Parts: sequence; C-alpha cells; structure tokens
Amino acid sequence: MVPGLLVPARLDGARAFLRDRLNLLAAVRAVVVALLLAACLLTPGFLSAPNILSLLTTVSFIGCVAVGMTFITISGNIMSFCLGATAGTSAMVFIVALDWGGVAIGLVAALSLAALLNTAQGLAVGWVRANPIIVSIATLALIYGVAQIFASDSAVYARPGTGYEIFKGKLGGLPNEFVVFLCVAAVGHFILSFTRFGRNLYMIGSSFRAAEAAGVQTWRSITGAYLWAGIFSGLAGIMLAIRYSGANMDYGMGYDYDAVAAVLVGGTVIGGGRGSVLRTLAGAMVIAIVQALLLLLGFRQEWQYLIAGLIVLAVIILHTTGERR
Repeated sequence: MVPGLLVPARLDGARAFLRDRLNLLAAVRAVVVALLLAACLLTPGFLSAPNILSLLTTVSFIGCVAVGMTFITISGNIMSFCLGATAGTSAMVFIVALDWGGVAIGLVAALSLAALLNTAQGLAVGWVRANPIIVSIATLALIYGVAQIFASDSAVYARPGTGYEIFKGKLGGLPNEFVVFLCVAAVGHFILSFTRFGRNLYMIGSSFRAAEAAGVQTWRSITGAYLWAGIFSGLAGIMLAIRYSGANMDYGMGYDYDAVAAVLVGGTVIGGGRGSVLRTLAGAMVIAIVQALLLLLGFRQEWQYLIAGLIVLAVIILHTTGERR
C-alpha cells in the first residue's frame, strides 16, 4: 500500500469502528427499554395511580440532583460525591430558616448555602486545579462534620402555619415536585444548549487545553457549573423538606449515586464534552423505574443499591469498550 494512503485508510477504519460501536449502544438501549416496559406491564401494581405518583415524586428528587451532576460531568470533572449532602443540608437550613422567618427567608437561606458550598468547590477545582474527586470527598466530610456539631437534634421539623403547606399537592394532576423538576430540566437544557457558558462547558470537557487556547476563562465556567449544581441540589433538598415537613442529613443520602447512574445511563460521557440534560432526564426515569420495580417485587434497599451499581458498571463498560483500540 502507498504510504500516503495509510492515514485515510486508518480514518475510514476509525469511523467504521465508531459507527459500529454507536449502533451497538443504540441496540443495547433499545433492548433495555423493551425489557423495562415488559417488566412494568407484568409487575402487579406498577401502573396503579399511587405508584405512578410516587414514581414521579421520586424521579423529581433524583432528577434535580442529576441535572446538577450533568453540568459537572460535561465540564470534564467526572462527578461530585457531595450533592446529596448538599440537598440534606439545604433541607435542614430551609426548615430552620422557615421556622424563624417564613418561606421566603427559608428559600433564600437554603439556596444561598447550597450555592456557596458548591461555588467553593468550583473555585478549588477550576482555579486551584485541585482534583475534583478529592475536593468532593473533603467537602462531604466537612458538611457532615459541621452538621453534627451544630445540629443538636438528629432532625428539625417545620412549625404548622409557616406557609410552606401551599407548595404541597398537585398542579394539573402532577405532583408539584415533578413540575419543579421539569422546570429545572428546562432551565438546565437552555443553559447548556443556548448560552455561551454552556458552549464553554462542552469545550472544556472535550479539551481543557484547547478551551484555554481559545481564550475561555476555564475557572469561571467550571465554578459556574458547580454553582448551578448546588442550586439544583438545593432545590431537591427544599422539596424533600416540604414534602416531609422536616429534615435531617439522611434525606440526601444515596442521591449522589442515583444521580451518577442517571447521568451515565442517559448517555453523558464520563470524560466530559458530550451529553445533555434531556438525556439525563431519560436516565433519571430509568433509575426511578428500576427502583420502583425492585420495591414492588419486595427487594430490600441493599439490593436496590447493588443493582444500581451494576447498572452503572455495565454502562461504563459499554461506553469505554474499544476506546483504546
């Protein structure tokens, strides 16, 4: 073969391999969706109104955290392990501020704290260039440590008549939590798809050096990604507090892993640069459906965590198979 033809031949081979791999992923997703639909139809009680309402509520909490996780993952910083703790802290702060000054004070206090916690992480990752995983683990320990020092009781409860009750109930037949989640997803999709900030995040996730060479102020975009992740996780915490009329740090436990599962199942690349909020929305629905099915079939929570972990592992293997070729 003529040496000059080697490069085009290799490019054609790479394109064909990538096309086959994408076709394989699409086929696997189609099979999984078909199996889930069959399981939903064959599981007694799944299509009942109470279960559907519970499913929509569950996916709302997971989904808000997952949308925030999508911003972090697309920016190339893999994931954060403290978004669930952020939701739990926000729930507690909301209840304490609610009892003291009313709903407006509670909302401002909870969202401000959530934004501050994650902005600090974004600065550490984007400006100091610290390892994002180490930063999230350190922040997680800090959050739980401070919570144990200042929270004399294990839980806080909302006083009746403080006004939060108006946020309970349904809107157009849908739980209010699900309506909030749809709004969060719409805002997240708009930011990533139609703003310069969103385009910068994709560029940074695809190639950090190329983004810097193009003049992108990477530390600002990364900090912004963590800021939005904090706000969305804070909203999840507020919704949890309103739903249960109280809060404790256990409220956000496990949401980090469910959010990671939703992001990866939805097709966002763990290395960054590719993905979308709409895909995360679909991934969150899949995770919530799996959890609902396991619950109806009588599986304990440990089995739910195990199967969620296996799903994430399978998705990672599917997305990384052949990348070294």
